Amino acid sequence: MTDFSYQLFSSRNWGQEETLDMIGDLGYAQCEGYGAFYNELDQLDALKERLAKNGLHMKSGHFALDMVEDNPERVLQICRELNIEHVYVPFLMPDQRPTDADGWRAFGKRLAKAGEPIVAAGLTFGWHNHDFEFVALPTGELPEDLILEGGDHINVELDIAWVVRGGADPVETVKKYGKRITAIHVKDLAPAGEKEDEGGWADAGTGTMDWPAIWAAVQEHTSAEIFVMEHDNPSDHARFAKTAIANARKF
Repeated sequence: MTDFSYQLFSSRNWGQEETLDMIGDLGYAQCEGYGAFYNELDQLDALKERLAKNGLHMKSGHFALDMVEDNPERVLQICRELNIEHVYVPFLMPDQRPTDADGWRAFGKRLAKAGEPIVAAGLTFGWHNHDFEFVALPTGELPEDLILEGGDHINVELDIAWVVRGGADPVETVKKYGKRITAIHVKDLAPAGEKEDEGGWADAGTGTMDWPAIWAAVQEHTSAEIFVMEHDNPSDHARFAKTAIANARKF
């Protein structure tokens, strides 16, 4: 059976201990961390105990680009302490995003350089997308393609629902990036006009995404070994966590 992971950002509006207990009880084997869980190094011992108590492996983590660039040893220390194997840079603020192809190519090179110490330490390094990487530039290029030109060691954590929001086909995108995809965010989109209080997102398997077809493409074409349940704004994180893993097991 596939070991499923849970993006802890989904539960940012609830307590950390409560969240780890909840997903452990639901049968998650992994979780994906983000800054609030390890910004302070003195948090790590308590976090390790809570993960162990719930049978959870924080196999992957999101780390801000400036931290990866400016303090890679701290990133590596956190990874060693928590046994994190995959480091993904998750976002670029709108005012920091390039506006042309040359700018995105330069960003890809910057990202590649930042990831060199991570890869040298034996970890997987990559980029987690949103929608803006799949909106074509006026000259026709996709920012995602230009980012990945920066270096072969930039892997892809593919957030497929954001791919769809960016206007791309999810199955064709999976095929396109293939073996560079090392992790998948499993999330869903509500029908237009529904669940607006939750940002238009839906629990995995309950929305408009054809997850059985996407899952088949992921299994055939990618090297993904991490499958992360995520909802950007659930009104009830326990409902989401329970529904998502139950549906993913059916894929």
